[in-house]
Amino acid sequence: MTALRTYFDWFYIPEVTVTDIVEIIILSYLIYHVMLWFKKTRAWTLFKGIVVIGVFMGVCMLFQLNTMLWIIRNTISVGIIAVFVLFQPELRRALEELGRKNIISDVLIRDDKSVKGDRLNDHTIQELVAATTDLSKNKTGALIVVEQDVALGEYESTGISIDAAISKQLLVNIFEHNTPLHDGAVIIRNNRILSATCYLPLTGRTDLNKELGTRHRAALGISEVSDSMTIVVSEETGTISVAHSGTLYRNLDPEMLRKHLASLQVKVVESRRFKRRKGGKKNEKKASK
Repeated sequence: MTALRTYFDWFYIPEVTVTDIVEIIILSYLIYHVMLWFKKTRAWTLFKGIVVIGVFMGVCMLFQLNTMLWIIRNTISVGIIAVFVLFQPELRRALEELGRKNIISDVLIRDDKSVKGDRLNDHTIQELVAATTDLSKNKTGALIVVEQDVALGEYESTGISIDAAISKQLLVNIFEHNTPLHDGAVIIRNNRILSATCYLPLTGRTDLNKELGTRHRAALGISEVSDSMTIVVSEETGTISVAHSGTLYRNLDPEMLRKHLASLQVKVVESRRFKRRKGGKKNEKKASK
């Protein structure tokens, strides 16, 4: 036994107490909810930018780029303040949500609604095209945002929660004149109408046609800060437009609208194939060994 104890002296196993277990549970809970909050807001995109800067700093240290390191050291204090300024709305909203949370139920109850399905299926595209066509014929203004990778939680919270299955009748009824929900945008996530009357950021571009109203500027604004696709129906002319990646596609017919929406399905399928290929290559390497 003495020989074994001497042999394993290098292997240190710390003594785990009840306090350590409690601390691990609390830290796990906090880290999980912080990451969940990041993914629901634009803060996730900003956070990835900060990670890129951190990697760049590491490269500078590795290759001893002294001039770059001097610049980084002298600007890092300003950068920390800038981060708090950029995250100010998200931080305030996170603290408000923390005050409203029931921590016990969050820990003990699993929310099945968090399980994601396909983002945009054929039925959803069919209903969106049908509703948009009907709204266009009646010259009813509409603004419909289809969420993609960048979460729109901060804009969702500005509207009224609906969480309903997508149907032509419901969308037409939402945007009908003189109804409580007709003003603002509808946000769609995972083939469900998440919320209505949502406020979107307006684009700051000055080169736009003066004929474009607030709806078109809001559609462009949300497309500049996220990868969402937004359908716009003009109240004055009934024309259909789509905003995506900072570009506005105008005067679309139902078939062109369908193609734009179908392109989002292609994007999801391609990303899945890419992941499978990466997994397949790893399996091939293991098999060769």
